[in-house]
Amino acid sequence: MRFTLNPVRGVLLFVGALLARFGLVERERIRRATALSWPRIVTGLARMSKSTVDVAMVGLALGPTAIAGVGFAAPFWELVFAFGGGVAGGTIGMVSQRYGADADEELALTVTTSAAVVLALTVPLAAAYWLLPGRLVGLVGTGAGAVDYGTRYLRVVALGAPFAGLNLIASRTLVGADDAWSPMVLRAGGAVVNIALNAVFIFVLGMGVVGAALGTVVANVLVSAGFAVGLARGGLPGIGRFPVRIPVSRPFFDGGLARDLANTGSPLVGANLARTGAQFPRLFIVGLFGPAVVSAYVVALRVRALLDTPNWGLSLASSSLVGQALGEDDEAEATVWAQTVLRLSVGVYLLVAAALLPFSRLVARLFVSDPAVLPLVTVFVAVACASVVFRGVDGGSTGPLRASGDTRWPLYSQLAGMYLFALPVAYLGVVTPLDELALYASLVVETAVPAAVTYYRFRSGTWRLVSRSYRPDAALDD
Repeated sequence: MRFTLNPVRGVLLFVGALLARFGLVERERIRRATALSWPRIVTGLARMSKSTVDVAMVGLALGPTAIAGVGFAAPFWELVFAFGGGVAGGTIGMVSQRYGADADEELALTVTTSAAVVLALTVPLAAAYWLLPGRLVGLVGTGAGAVDYGTRYLRVVALGAPFAGLNLIASRTLVGADDAWSPMVLRAGGAVVNIALNAVFIFVLGMGVVGAALGTVVANVLVSAGFAVGLARGGLPGIGRFPVRIPVSRPFFDGGLARDLANTGSPLVGANLARTGAQFPRLFIVGLFGPAVVSAYVVALRVRALLDTPNWGLSLASSSLVGQALGEDDEAEATVWAQTVLRLSVGVYLLVAAALLPFSRLVARLFVSDPAVLPLVTVFVAVACASVVFRGVDGGSTGPLRASGDTRWPLYSQLAGMYLFALPVAYLGVVTPLDELALYASLVVETAVPAAVTYYRFRSGTWRLVSRSYRPDAALDD
């Protein structure tokens, strides 16, 4: 198995080759999982790099107060992905099973039903962000200047919320049908456009945080348009054919499929909300430590989100491959795929964390130049590198649970990790002499606890039994 010129694909194949040498995986399975996952990882790298560059641009143009303002608004924007990603997580399991069973008509109806559900969830969010941005940001933000920046950012970015949700549905649909290339091109292209627009809006037109938000909105609208045309036509020029085509002259909503989607997607929405919702009280807690700690904490979250991009591809590849096997009623094959991707995921995360950890100080210098703050940011970056390894276990275990419809345990894992451990541990830094040490520990338990819970559920094998209620034949019998 040779290293290729594509660095992301090359890393996956390299780690897979090491695992195969020790008899832990089969090389051919690694090739297929890599082919499906690397485009999604590239998409994640592009989008998370965009978010990181956004913060850097805002900081260069307006200073750390603006960074804090965007940071206070960010959890509200992430709520869109909590709802949309949860629905899309249920979508990929249902799509992959129907794709594996060649149930094309039901597959298309699943996609349009998912789109209707995600619009019903994200449009009210957009309205709230547009009408009440100051009140919302003021709930978690501190400092008049930072709150003002966050308010202006949130009001404009609200316009992109429904489009961001629809993009998640379209992307997961294609991945569930074995096409990770098309969503990579569209969404990574959108990220590049976003960065270019932000540079113009912020530095050329002097629009500040409003420019950063406007770039995000325009990019999401363009990506949604691309997905809509491609799914309606069955492909796009320059990208190729889509494995899924959504006829425009057909029913677009099915109550039975919506109920199945609610059963599988609601726990994923809950898990995402548990993770995202905890950012609000934790931002408030971190704010009690002062602006220097807030900036270091925001940098740590950005770095960890960037390092967590392998899950964009590997976890979804697991859902797709496991779901297709389950759709063919081959539980043994589904189990092998689940184990293969899980082992690959853990290996990749170990390599990524080990490679970046020694360069924590250099990474910190990309965000701050103040020598008084640099050591603090460096430590937070190092902790982020260490804690991200557990995300590999969590993502690799969640993939098969998502594919099977056994989606309640990822919810339980997030509730436990955030509310029973991460938040109380962080607050210890306020009421005890632990100070920043409590925040470091909080970042670790936030990922370690969910990883332990989801891995336990995966190892139990119960997800195979749960999947029998959501397979195409079962849906038709209902």
